[in-house]
Amino acid sequence: MESGNQTYASEFRLLGFSAKSEIQFILFGLFLTMYLVTFAGNLLIILAISLDSHLHTPMYFFLSNLSFADVCFTSTTVPKMLMNIQRESKVVTYTGCITQIFLFLVFGCLDNLLLAVMAYDRFMAICHPLHYTVTMNPRLCGLLILGSWGLSVMGSLLETLPVLRLSFCTHVEIPHFFCDLPEVLKLACSETLINNIVVYFSTSLLAVVPFTGILFSYFQILSCILKISSAGGKYKAFSTCVSHLSVVSLFYGTGLGVYLSSAMTPSSGASLISSVMYTLVTPMLNPFIYSLRNQDMKGDLERFLGRMAIS
Repeated sequence: MESGNQTYASEFRLLGFSAKSEIQFILFGLFLTMYLVTFAGNLLIILAISLDSHLHTPMYFFLSNLSFADVCFTSTTVPKMLMNIQRESKVVTYTGCITQIFLFLVFGCLDNLLLAVMAYDRFMAICHPLHYTVTMNPRLCGLLILGSWGLSVMGSLLETLPVLRLSFCTHVEIPHFFCDLPEVLKLACSETLINNIVVYFSTSLLAVVPFTGILFSYFQILSCILKISSAGGKYKAFSTCVSHLSVVSLFYGTGLGVYLSSAMTPSSGASLISSVMYTLVTPMLNPFIYSLRNQDMKGDLERFLGRMAIS
């Protein structure tokens, strides 16, 4: 693309993990294994919930959608990263980079909103058990999922579309293994004030607000649990939240680590490691957290795998 005497980039170069060839081979094997475990684990969760009528409840309905979002979230970055590890040329086209930014934001935001929806589900189950079945009906559950998808797509478009107006100089190198929006904005030749304002506004709306909702839900849940007289009742109520709390802690802990590491250290090494935790490790651990901490899910997965082994 050309404008006068100024030439603009039509592709980017992802620096990723720059290391010796033998280290690259180890990284490829490690990340491929983690991706396959993530894909298989979340797919098993989805199949188990779909095939077992006992798990056709709001909590497991939201969990199956979270597993689907995790698979898509990981698939937006890891396959391209694996390809680049094996290649000398680590080029991504301008269109491919914009598409990756859009999809990464969609599924990252969807994860965030689904965790908030699941917190609301636990709030209704523990604090209003008599109204739970009536309130959390299939229609409301469907609307919550559709609303999460709609907000995720609109939020992603809000952050991605302004990037199209920016100009990028030639020989653009992104010190990351995927097209991370903040890193891409740093490379623009044109003014990015509007983009930064949009990013901060969208992040506040679609990240901070759901997280605040999660905190409020668990504040109410804790208040209700403390009012239960028996220790057994308290344990039973709290045990239904342990898996979700673990996933929320992992999701926001690693996400916060990404931005703290990028803000506090000029080196891209810490940011890369934090991003791997955020984009790959967290989606990989989610199925283990839900299957190991949840007896219904654990038993159903064992029966499902047993039927597969027999057949």
